[in-house]
Amino acid sequence: MPKSPKVFYSHGTLPCWTSRLRRVSSSFNFSVFFLIFGLAGFLFGSFAFLRGFIYGPKCLAADPISISVAWERRSDTLSDRLDLNGGAGVGGVQRERHKVMGFVGVQTGFASVGRRRSLRKTWFPSDRQGLLRLEESTGLAFRFVIGKTKDQMKMAELKREVQEYDDFLLLDIEEEYSKLPYKTLAFFKSAYSLFDCDFYVKADDDIYLRPDRLSLLLAKERANPQTYLGCMKKGPVFTDPKLKCFRMFSNEDVTLGAWMLAMNVNHEDNRALCSPNCTPSSIAVWDIPRCSGLCNPEKKMLELHKKDICSAGPTSTSD
Repeated sequence: MPKSPKVFYSHGTLPCWTSRLRRVSSSFNFSVFFLIFGLAGFLFGSFAFLRGFIYGPKCLAADPISISVAWERRSDTLSDRLDLNGGAGVGGVQRERHKVMGFVGVQTGFASVGRRRSLRKTWFPSDRQGLLRLEESTGLAFRFVIGKTKDQMKMAELKREVQEYDDFLLLDIEEEYSKLPYKTLAFFKSAYSLFDCDFYVKADDDIYLRPDRLSLLLAKERANPQTYLGCMKKGPVFTDPKLKCFRMFSNEDVTLGAWMLAMNVNHEDNRALCSPNCTPSSIAVWDIPRCSGLCNPEKKMLELHKKDICSAGPTSTSD
């Protein structure tokens, strides 16, 4: 289990939480629009052998809500962390995890500035007050999730974006395609340390989402609390016990599939999470199977939002 969260300041003098969306897979031969975990203690207890602990704070209503997180590599030494202030100070204040029904981390990268701009013009709130209102109405906390880069110009641009929008979870890991499995693990460890949730959601920054409908989906009663939800779009879920393992593969989709298989979770396939068109019950829309998300997401996101059936359709509880 991760240790109690500690505070790191991302800018200004006060701490906080984070979010973002990304597509993953639930087994070796299929990928899903997004990944939802139930029963956090069960999940993260299984990763105790992967040494390292995340630090992060619970935000107060008036605090900024972006945060930089890092984890211990030894009991007496902290890893270097992403520091938006240019200093190296580490806060040691321990706080309780923020309680919400679900935390949604929208996975993003340094080349996705345009995608984030389009998201903030559509379903993702464009300011901290909007994020807090969305959390109050849905029980879901949303943040963009991004790593770091050695490119100082890109880091400076990210710093300005964080200061303007205050909607990030900043991970102490290189933002590289080859390291996506490690970013995925760092994301869930960070989310678990920051938030006390029933569900942890990982999704991409190139899908059109209805947060209200996602909230209703997660709020449903389930016989098995250890549930893994997603849109299984490339075949059946493998259940061969010989394939169970906790290891890192080159692809984060395969990695997550192996983890879920090893933990014997209940898989819930919901096609509303990967709808090719807006419908009265669609939760997430993307151009399956032509693209792994929305084709030309910066433009398509805005086009969808103008359609009442996408942005103003009734909240539905149907699958």
